[in-house]
Amino acid sequence: MSTDAEGNPNPPGTAHVPAVELARRQGVEPVTSLDDLARPDLIESDEELEHLLADLQTSRNWKLA
Repeated sequence: MSTDAEGNPNPPGTAHVPAVELARRQGVEPVTSLDDLARPDLIESDEELEHLLADLQTSRNWKLA
């Protein structure tokens, strides 16, 4: 990431835009319930879940080695 002379991480010619303003511009609404985050169709099968969990375990073991 590049920074300007004052240490700002914005590309030249751009201004800092606060996260709240970016969210407003993109129409992002606050999460009011954990149900809003639920994705029951994210994993389609038990086999896919097992594969995901095996990959997760492998990555955790790799970081420990």
